[in-house]
Amino acid sequence: MEIIKVLSTRKALIVVAAVAGQLGLVASAQAQGTCQWYAATALKQQQDNERLKCGFDGIAWHADLGRHLQWCKGVAPDEWKSAAQERDQQLAQCAKR
Repeated sequence: MEIIKVLSTRKALIVVAAVAGQLGLVASAQAQGTCQWYAATALKQQQDNERLKCGFDGIAWHADLGRHLQWCKGVAPDEWKSAAQERDQQLAQCAKR
């Protein structure tokens, strides 16, 4: 009877581990997709910065898609969302000039 309990527990742990692994892959894929959006948005914002001759520069203002993507992967979603919104606001102010 003890062997059956151990085997049942082991099988349950394997199932739990497999499900958790799948959930991790889904979360990773979702994060990848949102960071792709962020990086593409940041790149377009930089292109608008150049087109409008706003002159914004610094760590958030560049045309390196890979750097934007890597930065996004290393921060919480609130941080990259805030960065994109801040660039939008700066561009809107620049467009009014």
